[in-house]
Amino acid sequence: MTEVLLRDVTLRDGLQLTGKPLPTEQKVALVRSLLAAGVPELEIGSLARGDLVPPLADTLDVVAALTPDELERCWVWVATPRHVQKAVAAGARNVQYCFSVSDAHNNANIGRDTAVSLDAMPEAVGYAREAGGRIQLCLATSFTCPFDGPVDPGRVLEIVADPRTAGSCDVVVCDTLGQAVPSEVGSLVRAVSDLDDRRVAFHGHDTWGQGVANALAAVAAGATLLDGALGGLGGCPFAPGASGNTASEDLLFALRPSWLTPDVLAGLVESSEDLLAELGEPNRSRAAQGVRSRAGAFPWTARPRC
Repeated sequence: MTEVLLRDVTLRDGLQLTGKPLPTEQKVALVRSLLAAGVPELEIGSLARGDLVPPLADTLDVVAALTPDELERCWVWVATPRHVQKAVAAGARNVQYCFSVSDAHNNANIGRDTAVSLDAMPEAVGYAREAGGRIQLCLATSFTCPFDGPVDPGRVLEIVADPRTAGSCDVVVCDTLGQAVPSEVGSLVRAVSDLDDRRVAFHGHDTWGQGVANALAAVAAGATLLDGALGGLGGCPFAPGASGNTASEDLLFALRPSWLTPDVLAGLVESSEDLLAELGEPNRSRAAQGVRSRAGAFPWTARPRC
C-alpha cells in the first residue's frame, strides 16, 4: 500500500496572512529542520507579487539558498508561465501551477479569468519540462467560492480532463475555504482519481473543524499527498472567510507515517511553538495540545516546556 505523504506548506500558505515577515535565513533554517525531521515534501514560497503578499517577497532568495538535493523535495507556488521561468532560473525543481475553478476567485487572486490561466498552462508545463522539473495542476476553490458560493464538481473534472493540463504530474484538489465536508471531499477526490493516473493531492483548511476528517476522506478516496501547516497557520488573503490550514501535527498524528515517532512529533511541535510565538499567531493544532498534556502513560505525550 502506498504511504500517504505530508507536504508541509507553512512557508507559503502558512505565512501569507501573517503580519510579521520571517527573515530569509529563518525560513531556510525551518526548511532544513523539517526535511531533517523526515517531512517528505515542503512548499517553500510563492511568486505572487511581493507588494500584495509581503511575507513571501523573498521566495527566490530562499530557493537560491537551498541545495539541489533539498530543492528536490520542495515546491514553489506559481500562477503564470513567467513565474515558472523565474522559479526554475533560481534553482527550483518543482512548481505548483495554481488557478481557481471559479472565475470570481481567480480574478481576485491572480487577476484573470480561469480560462486565461488554463490557456497559459501548456506554456508553463513547457518551461518546467525544459528545466527537468515537475509541475502540478493546483485547483483552488474546488468546492466553494467566497464570492459565488458552491462550485459544480463537474467543472473541476472538466479542467482535470482538459488536454491543456496534460504534462502535470499531480492534481491538487483544494478546499480553499474549509467549507467542504468529508462526503463531498471523498466524492470529488474519487472522481478525480478515476480520470487518469496522476497523483492526487488534497489541500484543506480547518475553518469549520473538518480538516482532519476531510483529509482522511480524501485518502480513502485515493489521495496520496496531503497539505498541512504547522500549528494550523495560514489562510488566503484573497478569500474572505478562509482560516488556517489543517495542522501538520494533526495530520501526522492521524496518519502515523513510518518515519514519525513520538520524539519526532514532539520536535515538530516545539518548532511550531517557536515559530508561532515569534509571529504572534495562535496554535490551532489539537495534536500539539495533546503532546503537551499530562497523560504520561501515553507514549505520544512529551514533557511540557518550562
